[in-house]
Amino acid sequence: MSLKAFNEMREPSYRGNANMERVTLRIPKQQIEEVEQMVETGEFPNRSEAIRSAVREMINEQQDDRHESSSKHTWAKV
Repeated sequence: MSLKAFNEMREPSYRGNANMERVTLRIPKQQIEEVEQMVETGEFPNRSEAIRSAVREMINEQQDDRHESSSKHTWAKV
């Protein structure tokens, strides 16, 4: 995703947002290096935004999977 596309779809600034919670996590060094590379190439403005984007994508995929699963059950009943 280009930085321009990211900036167009990203949520408002999170700095100082009372709805945000700080999370500490451990991930393999290779993965954080890949995230840092995405920041360096301009795909994301910083590591936090890259990780938030990955979490949003994971949540959207889960929601899509649930929707597809419930749709399949609906068709099976017909």
